[in-house]
Amino acid sequence: MQRKLRLSLRNSEIWLFILLFACIGMAKAAAPNPAAPTFRVVALAEAGGIHQPFVEAAKVWLNREAVEHNFTVDYIQNTDKIDDAFLSHYQLFIQLNYPPYNWTPTAAAAFIKYIEAGRGGWIGFHHATLLGEFDGFKMWPWFSDFMGGIRFKDYIPSFADGTVTVEDTSHPVMNGVTTPFVIKHEEWYTWDKSPRPNVHVLATVDENTYSPDTKIKMGGDHPVIWTNEHYKARNIYIFMGHHPDLFENTAFATIFRNSIFWAAHQDVAP
Repeated sequence: MQRKLRLSLRNSEIWLFILLFACIGMAKAAAPNPAAPTFRVVALAEAGGIHQPFVEAAKVWLNREAVEHNFTVDYIQNTDKIDDAFLSHYQLFIQLNYPPYNWTPTAAAAFIKYIEAGRGGWIGFHHATLLGEFDGFKMWPWFSDFMGGIRFKDYIPSFADGTVTVEDTSHPVMNGVTTPFVIKHEEWYTWDKSPRPNVHVLATVDENTYSPDTKIKMGGDHPVIWTNEHYKARNIYIFMGHHPDLFENTAFATIFRNSIFWAAHQDVAP
């Protein structure tokens, strides 16, 4: 009798284990699988220097956006990894203040193909128009043409507040942006000429609103956000990008977010 009871208990235990594993399997099957990322982004981020706080704030902001809107971001701090195969994994290339010089020849060639063939989109910030002879490097002519044929001339080292006006309110990058808006404490660049004849200008800064006032000005037409429609890749240059406080500016954050989705050929995020 005791032997039969022990066998009966063992059989019950076996069936309980079977039932438990079956329930676990059903729960796993019923649980939704996390969606695959919609697209992939690579950000070439300037390392160190005075722009490091902006770059670090941008990473925090981008990582949060990636989680919320289901895309991925990988970060690199130099161009050593960049070639055709590397770029083939990404639908968007973000130049986080990395300048247009000191790229490896392989990286430069791959990037040109990426942009000219429209293999992915591009967003550049601030330092991306530091075009000229810097740190012993010659100016990159192709990149100058990409940015509208400009060359860096000067900047406001003491910084100034400035009012930015959106020119093309219908462009997807400007969706939900209130115009005009103020950008505080920026080191507004000047170039040897306005890129306007060669690009589609989306926004300009009114130099008459600089506070404090300064003699360092373009002299009227001063684009600060534009896209070059002569290239297959969707591209946006955003001059602002010096201080981490920019991510507390609703207009700036909205423009950045819209640019990500537009340049990557995705629906603009709500």
